[in-house]
Amino acid sequence: MSNFKRAPVQTGAPRSKVLASLKATQMIDIKPVLPAEIISTILDFLPIPDLMSFGRTSKRMLEMVYEDSRWVQRLKIMGVWNEGEARKRFEEALKMKREMMRIRAEEEAKRTGIGVNGNAGLRKTSTTLFDAGVEEERQKRSMEMAAKAKPSLDGFETLALSSPAQSTPTPITRAPMLDPEALLNVFSVVKSVRGSARQEFGRIYAALAPFYYDLAKSKSHMDPVIFRVYRDPEQQAQMLSHLQIFARSDWAQGWRQREEKLTTMVGIFENAVLREFEQGYEAWDIDGRMRRYAHVLGVLNGGQAGIELFVQKHPIFSDRDILGNPMDCINHASADGIALEPSREFLERLAAKLNEQGAIIDRIFPVGQDVFQILLDKVGEDILMEYVTPLFDEAHERSIPSYLKGVAGMFEQTLRFAVTLKPSKSSGANFADKVMAMVARVFEPHVDLFLQDELDYFKKLAETEVGNWEEKLSAQEATTESFFMANFNRQADKKDFLTSFKKVVMMPVNVLPSLPIVSPFANKPVPTQQVVNRSSLQAPGPCLSPGPSRPQTPGLGAASDRTSTPLPGEAPTDELAAKAALMASRMEGIRSLFSIEIALDLTHAAKASIERAALFVRLGGQTGEEAREQCEAIFVNLLRILGDRHVRGGFDKAVDHLSKYNPREVSEHQQGVAPLVTFLELVNVGDLISQMIDVFYEQQMAGPKLSDRNDFLDPAVKAKKKFEQMLDERVAAGLNKGIDVLMDEVEYLCATVQQPTDYNPAPATDGKMQDYDIGPTKAAEQVVNLVESHTKMLTGSTDKNMLDVFNQEVGLRLFTALCKHLKRQRVSVDGAIKLISDMNLYFLYIRTLRNSDLLEYFKALRELSQIYLIDPKHAKEMAEVIADGDRFHGIFRAEEVYEFAERRADWYSVKRDVERAMYGIGCVAM
Repeated sequence: MSNFKRAPVQTGAPRSKVLASLKATQMIDIKPVLPAEIISTILDFLPIPDLMSFGRTSKRMLEMVYEDSRWVQRLKIMGVWNEGEARKRFEEALKMKREMMRIRAEEEAKRTGIGVNGNAGLRKTSTTLFDAGVEEERQKRSMEMAAKAKPSLDGFETLALSSPAQSTPTPITRAPMLDPEALLNVFSVVKSVRGSARQEFGRIYAALAPFYYDLAKSKSHMDPVIFRVYRDPEQQAQMLSHLQIFARSDWAQGWRQREEKLTTMVGIFENAVLREFEQGYEAWDIDGRMRRYAHVLGVLNGGQAGIELFVQKHPIFSDRDILGNPMDCINHASADGIALEPSREFLERLAAKLNEQGAIIDRIFPVGQDVFQILLDKVGEDILMEYVTPLFDEAHERSIPSYLKGVAGMFEQTLRFAVTLKPSKSSGANFADKVMAMVARVFEPHVDLFLQDELDYFKKLAETEVGNWEEKLSAQEATTESFFMANFNRQADKKDFLTSFKKVVMMPVNVLPSLPIVSPFANKPVPTQQVVNRSSLQAPGPCLSPGPSRPQTPGLGAASDRTSTPLPGEAPTDELAAKAALMASRMEGIRSLFSIEIALDLTHAAKASIERAALFVRLGGQTGEEAREQCEAIFVNLLRILGDRHVRGGFDKAVDHLSKYNPREVSEHQQGVAPLVTFLELVNVGDLISQMIDVFYEQQMAGPKLSDRNDFLDPAVKAKKKFEQMLDERVAAGLNKGIDVLMDEVEYLCATVQQPTDYNPAPATDGKMQDYDIGPTKAAEQVVNLVESHTKMLTGSTDKNMLDVFNQEVGLRLFTALCKHLKRQRVSVDGAIKLISDMNLYFLYIRTLRNSDLLEYFKALRELSQIYLIDPKHAKEMAEVIADGDRFHGIFRAEEVYEFAERRADWYSVKRDVERAMYGIGCVAM
């Protein structure tokens, strides 16, 4: 490692003089054998005394040894170097240095700026370079000050560079040992100053190295001098803790053996302290030995061993009065139920005991040791888990409802138990989160099974609810049919049912026997003695509404208060009477195609299941996410069963009834199209169910953030949109079919009620002018009332866009039907007044729909009716009206108006004149 090599010895040269010896020595290599990086790494593993000795070999080696980063590294390993503090001190020192330089520059400027005579601004000029006397005086004062100054101590000047037996300690060396208690605070006085890391480490080394190396050489626990210098366990623990920190900076050869020796000695000391702590624990000496030795263990290594001993031997785990019996929750309940009162009392006792132990822990253990949380974790594992596991297993074996209620109820009680716990002085700000994590560990093994059973239970309950309702409805229909047809041959009835039905409905009413038949669509109030509740059609359930099973339908008046007709005391003896009564009963039963009570029961069941499952969302993490997804799955199944199993089937049956409706097979048409009225009422009920689902989603799913309404990929959002789409499709299909049926009814009324003499009255026989009624005809009034009553039923129950489309389609189809009807009539000039009145009535009705496009059609129709009022003498003017396309706003072409004009009663008398005016008959086109 030296840079010099001695030259070979020359034989025969005299060595009597020093000069000859120096001449014999010559430098033959000026570069180091090893790179500086390797030398620096080697220095890191040298013992401190050897490191100091190495620094004396040369100035370059001294700089390498005294390098500040080398000692900063050792301080950082011990955890006593604060980089932020060092940076702050460096900046402050730099700022102070700049300030001193500024002050010195100002003083120098003032001194040189004053002349000999005291005149400012005149600088003294001299040709003398320096004053020898002044320089000698200055050097003399510097030497005196250096002689008086004390030598700087960095902690290493007093180190023995040889063996400890050969070193002779000076007073400066023994000064720190005169006050052993001061050595206990050696780390607290360390300062993080750049450029002074070596001095700071030197102080630590001088204080702790003698104890460290003495302990490493000891043979037994009686040999170390540390136990003779310090007699109190607190001081011994403090010094042992310092030595463990100091051992981190020991990288020299044999460091592993020294560390093992230190660890062994600390273990012996810790066991002795634990015995004292345990004896105080058995005597329950809280403020005496337990408190003292818990603090000793805390100073030594954090006191983990004492904490474990305290928790493991705690009497709360063997106290039978606190533990309780989980089977009390089952023994005190019904066969399919579970009692949660015993579990509530158990958790209250446990919470009171734990809060009491929290106060005791604060008296025993030092601040900073969160013993209470460790005790809580142990309680959750050994008490809570041992309580809930057998309870849930037994409840699951007994019945699923009791298991679901037990898990949800027990979890909610445990959450309240967690809230009642009071944090100790050492509990951090996240105490509530830690307690929640403990509760999660208790219930996580049961959450997966609970969530799956909750979903399966709801699906089974919903399927059963709908199935029971359908079976009960079918059974009642079969009972009604059996009652009415009890006196007749069933086989014969099945063969000629359609024939009998036609016979029944086409017979005059006075032919049928007097039966208590109530039309389901009648506006007349039903006598109270014939009205009963429809509870027989309601599916059994805890949430049945005491009111009628159908909501009030807008625009129906008294028809909305219909209830089922009770069976008469005796079955009809006449076949026609039996068939009529049976069909009336079936027409009334159409309104039970689906029930709002069933929808209410299903939503209540889904609400209960979602609320139970949503409790576990509070656990967060993967378990909380699984619980949230299961809540969405329950909602999705609610919509699937309610929509596909219940609502869809009702709409399909209603549409089927609509498709089979034939107005010519119905005897009474005053109150509208019965299947269409039923379907429109179903639309109202479906809209009510849709609104109920919307409210349910907002309150149970979107409100608690179980579903994101803005996420179009969310399963609940997709299922809700699919349900609404299903409703819209069924309503649209039904309305399309309903419009067909409605127009059939309109055409039927026009064909049967409209008299030929309405538009073509017979002339007066006596030659006098006949007195005509200017108002609309009875057929027009019935048509308007029919269409208006059906369109108003949808107001407020369907989407505005769909309602506008429906109204527009009804108006267009009505326009087409009226045009077709008008082409079948014969209209005279006298009857044109009635026709114009009818067209004005239709126009006024269409104006109430507030559809400007549709209104144009009926304006054209109203204008069209004017051609029948033109006198036959004015054929030319009639031709001008027929040929004027702008008059009808493009709705009717001239050819179409011509066809309508052909329906004039006097057409054949005016035809020639009209055609001559229109087409110029008699002219030749070249």
